Amino acid sequence: MGLRRKAEKEPYSGSGAKSPDLERRNWFILFSVSVVISILLFPHALTSPRVYAPGDVVERDIKAAQEFLVEDPDLTEKSRQEASRAVLPVFDFDPEGTNVVSRIKESFRLGREYLSKQVAPAGVVEPGKTKDVQGASRDLFRGELFETLGVPEDEKLFNLLVKTGFSAEVEETAALLLVNCLRTGVVADEPLLKTEGVKGILLRDIRNEKETKNLETNVFFNVNSAKTFVREQGKKIARSLSSSDVAEASYGLAAAVLQPNITFNKRETELRRDQARKDVKPFYFIVKKGEMLVREGERITAEHLVRLNEHNKILKRKEMLTGAPAMALLISLLLSSLYLVGLLKSKFSRAGATDLLLFAVTLVCLFLVIMAAGFVADEVARGISLFTSRALIFAMPVASGAMVIAVFNGMKVAASFSLIASILSALVIGGRVEWFIYFFISSLMSAYGVKDCRERVIIIKTGLKVGGINVVMALAIQALDGTISSPETAVVCASGFVGGILVGIITTGLLPLIEMTFGYTTDIKLLEQANLDQPLLRELMVQAPGTYHHSVIVSTMVEAAAKGIKANPLMAKVAAYYHDIGKVKKPMYFVENQMGGDNKHERLAPSMSSLILISHVKEGVELAKKYRLGREICDIIRQHHGTNLISFFYERAKEQAEKKGDKAGKVKEQDFRYPGPKPQTKEAGLVMLADAAEAASRTISEPSVARIQGLVQKIINKAFSDGQLDECELTLKDLNEIARSFNKTLGGIFHQRIEYPQPVLKIAPVKRGAGGNPDTVQAEEPKGKRREDKDENGDTLKRLGLS
Repeated sequence: MGLRRKAEKEPYSGSGAKSPDLERRNWFILFSVSVVISILLFPHALTSPRVYAPGDVVERDIKAAQEFLVEDPDLTEKSRQEASRAVLPVFDFDPEGTNVVSRIKESFRLGREYLSKQVAPAGVVEPGKTKDVQGASRDLFRGELFETLGVPEDEKLFNLLVKTGFSAEVEETAALLLVNCLRTGVVADEPLLKTEGVKGILLRDIRNEKETKNLETNVFFNVNSAKTFVREQGKKIARSLSSSDVAEASYGLAAAVLQPNITFNKRETELRRDQARKDVKPFYFIVKKGEMLVREGERITAEHLVRLNEHNKILKRKEMLTGAPAMALLISLLLSSLYLVGLLKSKFSRAGATDLLLFAVTLVCLFLVIMAAGFVADEVARGISLFTSRALIFAMPVASGAMVIAVFNGMKVAASFSLIASILSALVIGGRVEWFIYFFISSLMSAYGVKDCRERVIIIKTGLKVGGINVVMALAIQALDGTISSPETAVVCASGFVGGILVGIITTGLLPLIEMTFGYTTDIKLLEQANLDQPLLRELMVQAPGTYHHSVIVSTMVEAAAKGIKANPLMAKVAAYYHDIGKVKKPMYFVENQMGGDNKHERLAPSMSSLILISHVKEGVELAKKYRLGREICDIIRQHHGTNLISFFYERAKEQAEKKGDKAGKVKEQDFRYPGPKPQTKEAGLVMLADAAEAASRTISEPSVARIQGLVQKIINKAFSDGQLDECELTLKDLNEIARSFNKTLGGIFHQRIEYPQPVLKIAPVKRGAGGNPDTVQAEEPKGKRREDKDENGDTLKRLGLS
């Protein structure tokens, strides 16, 4: 093939080692899952110290293992109470008395409007109205007036206000009396003020939240003293008023509407006192290392309990600093060993952190499920005396984790997962070796049953098979414990079988969720996408039939070749179906869809034509994301042209530049290359080569085996020499196998057929029509043609839709 200049097994990969960032990310995932599992696992590996109750007798001396502090609750509580009592009570102060002045103004405005409507003198009935009507009107106004003032109705005060005509003098005098009183302050509850304000109060202005500390509380009015003060002040200024009625109405109105404007804010006071309690730090006393906490034979008192509880907390923290890290170290060493020897690497070529992340998330979630299942088993067994919680442990769906990993990452990674999950599960439920064997075999068989799963029903069938295996192992464990003849054996067998069914059900439900969350594309999903009735493929068939036919042929080529190079045939086939879906946007700009019509590129500049060709990759990726074809399909669509040069339009651009007198060097080659990236996987490289080989094979005028082989060799050589295969894992051996497969497939497509002899037709003499023009003569029917044949042919054409 002309490619044997390198070693036979040399890979076509320019990135043989993983990037440092990817390696660091993988190690971080392994370390994180080790820490999480150790934190979850560690409490079950520890023995809690004995808990004493008041009155218990200590069996041995208990000494402090190390120096520690013990809180003195009595001294702490005493300090908190003192801090709470030191907080001054908060009283809200409203200098304007809930807008009492504005209410007076509004009520006087209503009074003047009322009086202006009363044209008849008092005691005289207006024409057309009775005394009852006028009285009803007066009552309604009186009610409205006192409702505006916010006080009960007072007939005497009302008559005075009417008599004075709601004069401005009364309004101003009453407001002045009120303001003088309210500025000093009127207390709603004087006994409460004296009780709470022994050490003073905080007076908070509700208008601006400004607080004033008042140590003297006897400077404020109560309601009665405030009204007395108003009346006395009113009498003093009575001489300066126009009449005694005005004076009496003024201080009477002021006394009526006067309300307390200093109220106790209980909520704010309690909040401040609670905060003061919280701000007090606890008081501690020191217990020295080796100090005797409780002597043998002593009874436990409340003071002993305080010291013992604190001592136990210190011991737990100390063990956590040594036990949990040690457990994390062991788990991380186990995971690291499996990772270094390659047992955590997926069978697929998409190496990355996603596989390890799925591994870690599945392991942690499975561990949580195991812990929850153990708790549920204990609770169920506590309520039913027919069996113990041990019988329900056989139903734990531990194998579901291995089944999930096998579907997405392959059997090798699933076997490693089975090992780790079985070890941890056995530790959680007691650490016995028979439990490890039970979970390990169950997990391995679950993974093996779905290693090549392409139908969801296989998962359920595998679950049933695993259930049967669980029953056999459960009987063996019962026999090992010597309890096979006990009534609990039936429950154990049922639990084992139900556990297998649960494995299948849980895995079936989790697969779509994991596909969406992690962006995986399973063989099951690929088979669904390979259905040619998919909406996107149907649109491609209708809008771009030439591209559709090309994609079908490419899929045939890559499927046959993928088996020989140990790639994923199904992935390659489905990717080939969709690799050119971007052409549905502008199908007539691609030669396979022009059907001999006008070439739209003849009227475009080469640069514009190249942009249109390049755009089908981007548009294909957008369509793939829109229809959720999966990450792998999107990557292959993006990579199937690599950074190839569109040589036809590049050369045309250079020719046009030379004709215009410009230097050909002004035409940049980079502008006529696809943006890439280059193929990263075997499947992507295979689709690139098949795409180019199938398109080029259409240019062979008289295809033969030799010409096809030469063309395929030329296409592969060109991709290789241009560096398009540098970043995928194709080797020279793989390229030889690909070329052999392509030659076979294309040879079958362009095979020669036998040319069948055609009957010789006798041409009748040409008859001349009118004017000697042979074109006007109507063709005669063959003599042997019957009318029945005509009718039959017509019916046939109608059935075919051609007439």
